[in-house]
Amino acid sequence: MSALQKAGFLSVLTVCGVYVYMALRGPQGLPALQEKWQEIRRMQQRNAELERDVEQRAARIQRLKESPAEQELEIRKRLKMLRPGETTFIIPNKPAPADDSKP
Repeated sequence: MSALQKAGFLSVLTVCGVYVYMALRGPQGLPALQEKWQEIRRMQQRNAELERDVEQRAARIQRLKESPAEQELEIRKRLKMLRPGETTFIIPNKPAPADDSKP
C-alpha cells in the first residue's frame, strides 16, 4: 500500500468518524434519544397511575353492585338526604390568606 493510499484511507476514516460524532451529538442523536427514553418513562408511570385508578373505580363499582348499604350511602350522599334523627354539620372553608408581600 502506497503512502497516497494510506493517506486516502485515513482521510476517509477521519471523515467517517467526524460524521458519526456529529450525527450522535446533533439534534437527532443521543440527546434526542435520552429525551425520548425519559418521555417513555413518564408515560409508563402515568399509565401505571391510570391502571391503579381504573382498578380502584372497578372495585368501587363492584362494591356498589353487591352492597345495598354502600348503595344507600352513595344515594344519600349525592341527594344530600338524612335519616330521621341525623344531623349534618357544615363547616365553612377558611378564606385563603392574603398576599402580604405586595406594598
